[in-house]
Amino acid sequence: MAAFSATSVTFASSLKLSLRNNVITERTSNLKMVTVGWRKNSFPSLKTNRFRVSCAAKPETVQKVCDIVRKQLSLPAETQLTSESKFVDLGADSLDTVEIVMTLEEEFEITVEEDSSQNITTVQEAADLIEKLVEKKAA
Repeated sequence: MAAFSATSVTFASSLKLSLRNNVITERTSNLKMVTVGWRKNSFPSLKTNRFRVSCAAKPETVQKVCDIVRKQLSLPAETQLTSESKFVDLGADSLDTVEIVMTLEEEFEITVEEDSSQNITTVQEAADLIEKLVEKKAA
């Protein structure tokens, strides 16, 4: 017989998920029912001084990234490039991706950390990272 018991789980100082000391007991090991309720009557506010909405990169940044990717991969003019284009789908291998990132660094006068460069798989991801780094550099 399996049993589950909990009193509360804290997500943040003002936000708590309450399981109200529910004890759930089943004859098998599968948990079948959990009752969950917020201590407040409504969903908590997301207002905070650290909450920030980030929009997609400017169209001109996306276009510049597309131009660099087209040149680095020697893609014909008729090849369709969009913000959703994946480097792998365009025939890029890991070395090509490194060369694309290096060219972007030179073109936009930024430095991309190795951890960040490994997460770039699409034109949009590259453009968003560029916008973020350019904004950070200007601040």
